[in-house]
Amino acid sequence: MSLFCMTAKEWRTKNPNLDGNIRDYATMNELICLANLNSVFINEGLKQSERLEKLNKIAIHRCKF
Repeated sequence: MSLFCMTAKEWRTKNPNLDGNIRDYATMNELICLANLNSVFINEGLKQSERLEKLNKIAIHRCKF
């Protein structure tokens, strides 16, 4: 949700003919962005639930454009 503006379940529903998961079809830039953001939040000492919340807010903002 945090990067792709949809849940894995929503992605599977929209892409029934594709195998794998949403990350399998992400661009290298999307995967690097997600990993970098997550590592920054880990270094800040945020719990997983807090990281997910922050990533989700960033994604919602980005998906509006």
